[in-house]
Amino acid sequence: MIRVQAGDRLDNPVTGERGVVIEAPSDTNGRRLIVEILVRPGGAVAGAHVHPAIDETFTVLRGHVGMLIGDKKMVAPLGEAVHCPAGTVHDWWNAGDEDAVIRAEITPGDRFLEMVINLFSLAQDGKTNKKGMPNLLQLVVFGEEFQDVVSFVGGPPKPVLKLMGAVLGPIARSLGYKGSYPEYVERIRRTPPISAHD
Repeated sequence: MIRVQAGDRLDNPVTGERGVVIEAPSDTNGRRLIVEILVRPGGAVAGAHVHPAIDETFTVLRGHVGMLIGDKKMVAPLGEAVHCPAGTVHDWWNAGDEDAVIRAEITPGDRFLEMVINLFSLAQDGKTNKKGMPNLLQLVVFGEEFQDVVSFVGGPPKPVLKLMGAVLGPIARSLGYKGSYPEYVERIRRTPPISAHD
């Protein structure tokens, strides 16, 4: 299990997200992650996606946050919890012209946290596009590693993804790409804690 603690910081300079861990999965035997995320104007998560076995509950603490939950698009009400059950397509973004802060409760949280740490660290290292997505070879091994956690909407169908993994996965791994990078977890643990509201 990843050993982050309350107060540890997660930054994605590409998407404009800055998160602070409020409750770590290691505090709840892997069951839950609570994080407050500051999103700059124009900032957004990497795109519409689905978590096959993860429930998320979002509460907007400040600003205007646009959300897509299933087929419902809205600006989330300030202070009200918006639930996204496992298997539901969703997306969210800063819909205002000032910083927004959202509290996300993710259950279970351990693998989700590992995925976020890797994705944000790739962005920090300049290894993603302007939407925060890695290159094709990295994406193939990342997708294989975290297929239990996330799938992005609008990509190739699952049979095509499996074929891409079978063909491109060995090439990617031979070139040094990994689905998860232990050094990224260590980097997050060394980051000085701050509040998302700073």
